[in-house]
Amino acid sequence: MTSSSSANKAQTTESPKIVVKRQGLMRLLYTCKHTFNGLTWMCRNEAAFQQELMLFVPLTVFACVANITVVQTAMLVLALLFVLFAELVNTAIEVVVDRIGLEFHTLSGLAKDISSAFVFVSMLMAAIVWWAVLWP
Repeated sequence: MTSSSSANKAQTTESPKIVVKRQGLMRLLYTCKHTFNGLTWMCRNEAAFQQELMLFVPLTVFACVANITVVQTAMLVLALLFVLFAELVNTAIEVVVDRIGLEFHTLSGLAKDISSAFVFVSMLMAAIVWWAVLWP
């Protein structure tokens, strides 16, 4: 038996890794940790997310101090959060597509184009909500 075939045999005879399903408080803590890791990565590495955050913060402050109802304030902030949500989904799709392969494929490009359109539609929705609430 050659060394490469014994290495292959060793790989196939290894027991599969067991995924531990956490429950209760530990599940919540790990969920928060992974959420924080994802948001931190987005803030450090994704220029579009950084730009959207730079709009989110002052617009959220404006929505909170504007002379409008609590429901209107919530609508404005939720519209902005939906843009951030769309950017998170867009980036997740791009990362998965890139993980599968960096070579050009029509369907990979289409997935990225559609997720980009999702961000655009979310921005359009946010603009309409802001216009509807603030235009007397």
